[in-house]
Amino acid sequence: MPDWKTRLAVSYTDEDSNNVNITPIDSFTPTFSINAEILHSIEDTHMGMIFSPEQMTFSLAVKAIGNVAAQLTALAISGKRFDITLQEAAGDDWSFQSIVMSDCIITSATPTNASPSGAPTATFSGVSLGATSTDNANAAVSLPA
Repeated sequence: MPDWKTRLAVSYTDEDSNNVNITPIDSFTPTFSINAEILHSIEDTHMGMIFSPEQMTFSLAVKAIGNVAAQLTALAISGKRFDITLQEAAGDDWSFQSIVMSDCIITSATPTNASPSGAPTATFSGVSLGATSTDNANAAVSLPA
């Protein structure tokens, strides 16, 4: 088992093609849901699947230090679409070259309370209309298919 020595980076690109690194960042959680329901029948020749549309959501938590929390809040308030990219910044342990969630909109922003210990954190959640993952062999897969 190899040791994890890779540093991942998260950035966003807004509608004006400005690329901004999201730092300092506590977490980024992309979620892809491809729903399928089995269609059962008494007859074994009448089996199938019913597919629902894909759902792509994300959640990211950032420290309210510097200006990235303010920039993400401005994206949320203005309703601007943007792309989020998760990629390797250093190292080569990760299975992917990048994961890009495109045409994202922030649907909720939740800042934490300010306290005497530690910096406040802001959590942003949103939806994405498309996603592309590229592995280390340059094979790319996109949603919607």
